Amino acid sequence: MRLRRLSVILVLLGLVALMVAHVTAATFPERAVTYLMCFDPGGESDITARLQQPYLEEALGQKVVITYKVGGGGAVGWSELVRSKPDGYLFAGCNLPHTIVQPMQRGDAGYTTDQLKRIYCFESTPCALVVRVDSPFKTLEDLLDYARKNPGAVTLGGSGSWSANHLGVIELERAAGVTLTYIPFTGSGTATPALLGGHVTGLMTYTTMAAQQRENFRILAVAAEKRSAVFPDVPTFRELGYDIVEGAYRGVSAPPGTPDEIVKILADAFDKVNRNPEFIKKMTDLAFDLEYMGPEEYTRFVEERTAYYRELLKDMDITQ
Repeated sequence: MRLRRLSVILVLLGLVALMVAHVTAATFPERAVTYLMCFDPGGESDITARLQQPYLEEALGQKVVITYKVGGGGAVGWSELVRSKPDGYLFAGCNLPHTIVQPMQRGDAGYTTDQLKRIYCFESTPCALVVRVDSPFKTLEDLLDYARKNPGAVTLGGSGSWSANHLGVIELERAAGVTLTYIPFTGSGTATPALLGGHVTGLMTYTTMAAQQRENFRILAVAAEKRSAVFPDVPTFRELGYDIVEGAYRGVSAPPGTPDEIVKILADAFDKVNRNPEFIKKMTDLAFDLEYMGPEEYTRFVEERTAYYRELLKDMDITQ
């Protein structure tokens, strides 16, 4: 009898929880939402969020507050995200391959890839190898020839550890048979001044940052399948004989346990923003490639990329 009563109580509690979740989703959001940035101001993630902000506020009918939690190549912010209340009022910008490779390479990244509940993936940017416009390196081969004669002397900055920039440098070392020194910064926004100040030889950055700094940077190669529409005269690594295709995918994720109904509301809002002609023009003018992945497609994509990077790092013999 007691077991039967307990079973009935548990069923009733489950029904109540479902009803509460449904009511919450039906009225979400009722107040301002927080959009967490895991990288410094001035980088691609921040630029995108700032451009999205007014359109998101219109779509959600509430204020969108952008905050920052920087460190660990983004891991500090993502660690905070997975510990946050799963009610939809806090979500974070999430990058690939960072949120895949960091947990693979660190004993404890503070989060796991599958803890991040994917909401929407809205853009991608290929890596680009750049030097200062006054650099003695006019071509990729100029830089690689110097690197072969001076192992480790070429320093390449980038955004974060185990990021697309970091992997791009590792892949270049492997493909060209050279030893380079990668310098991780807390975002593209802080890596750029380091190059302009002469503190690093070059950057493995993104086409977007190269577009912003076109008067100050010389682009040696782009890590894409085909040439960038913004830089049609710049060769790809593949054209130059190095099989390197690498870049970042950016989207947003929620804490684990966030109700699917709330995730859908947020995903629909981001999708609406991504299809706004005014927003599209602003993004494409800055060399961003727009993506349109909702929660299910985004999650499948993460699973596919996880398998890809696991094999890539295994082949490079740098997995733990």
